[in-house]
Amino acid sequence: MTKKTMSVHEVAILTGITARTLHYYDEIGLLKPTKVTEAGYRLYDDTALSRLQNILLFRELQFPLKEIKVILDSPDFDPSEAIAQQIRLLELQYKRLGELIAFTREIQKKGVTTMNFDVFDKSEIEKYEAEVKAKWGNTKAYQEYKQKAIARDEGSYSKISGELMAMFSELGELKHLAPNADEVQKKISALQKFITDNYYVCTNEILSGLGEMYACDERFKNNIDKAGGDGTADFVSRAIAAYCSIQ
Repeated sequence: MTKKTMSVHEVAILTGITARTLHYYDEIGLLKPTKVTEAGYRLYDDTALSRLQNILLFRELQFPLKEIKVILDSPDFDPSEAIAQQIRLLELQYKRLGELIAFTREIQKKGVTTMNFDVFDKSEIEKYEAEVKAKWGNTKAYQEYKQKAIARDEGSYSKISGELMAMFSELGELKHLAPNADEVQKKISALQKFITDNYYVCTNEILSGLGEMYACDERFKNNIDKAGGDGTADFVSRAIAAYCSIQ
C-alpha cells in the first residue's frame, strides 16, 4: 500500500516517469492530482496512482494518450476487464517478439537470404486493439450502435442479423463476377445503407475497415462464408475496396 498521498517527486521515483510528464498529464486532463496544496504542490492518492498504472500499461501497448483518456473516462470502463485485455495484448506482443527472435536466429544461422515477411504482420494485435477501443465506446459509430441496440428487442435483432446474412448470401452468388462489376457494386451500396439504417452511420472509411475485417477476422470470415459459400468473405472484401476507391 502507498501512503495516503504522494508528491510529484515521490511518484516519479516510484514509477520512473518524469515530473514533467506528470505535469503534462495534468495539463491535458489525463491524470489530475488528487489535490494541490496552497503552495502549488500536486499530491496523488491511491486512486490517482491506480489510474496512472492503467495509463502506463496502455502506453506500453502503444495506445496514444488521447485514446487512453477516452478509455479511462468512459462511464463503462471496468478496471478488472481492462487488466484482462492488457494481459491479452501483452501476450500477443510476447508471441510476436518470440517469432521475431526465432526469425532473426534463422537468418543468423542460414544467412540473410532467408525470406519471411509474415513475422512482421501485426494484424492480430491491431485487430484486438481495435476491439479494446470499441469496447469502451472510443468511436461515435460504437455509441450509435449501442443506442440502436438498446432500442431493439431480441426478436428484431435476430431479424436484422438474418437480413444481413441474406445480403452476404446474395453477394456469394455473384462471386463469378468481377468485384467492381456494376451488379456487385450495387449490392455493396445496399450493404452500406443497411449498416447505416440498422447499426451506425457507415461512412466509406468505416465500410473500408469492415471490408478488411471480413477477410482477416476468422469469426466474420467463417460466418460470411457460411452464408454465401467459401470465398465469399474475401470476395466481399475486394468488392468493398473497389467501391470505396471510386466514391
